[in-house]
Amino acid sequence: MDPDVEQGYRLHCVLSNLNRLDIDKLDDADQERVETARSLLEKVNHLTRPDNGDETEAQSDP
Repeated sequence: MDPDVEQGYRLHCVLSNLNRLDIDKLDDADQERVETARSLLEKVNHLTRPDNGDETEAQSDP
C-alpha cells in the first residue's frame, strides 16, 4: 500500500474511533484529551515528505 494512503487511512481510523467514544462517561481530564486529539487530527490535511528526499521522516502539512 502507498505509504501516504496508509497514513491517511490510519488517521481516519483513529479519528473515527475517537468520534465513537461516549465521552460523557469519562472524567474531565480524559474528555479534554479526547477533544484535543480530535481537534488536532481534524487539522491534518495530508502528509508530505521533506524536500530532501528523506523518506524516513514524514511531516504534517499545516
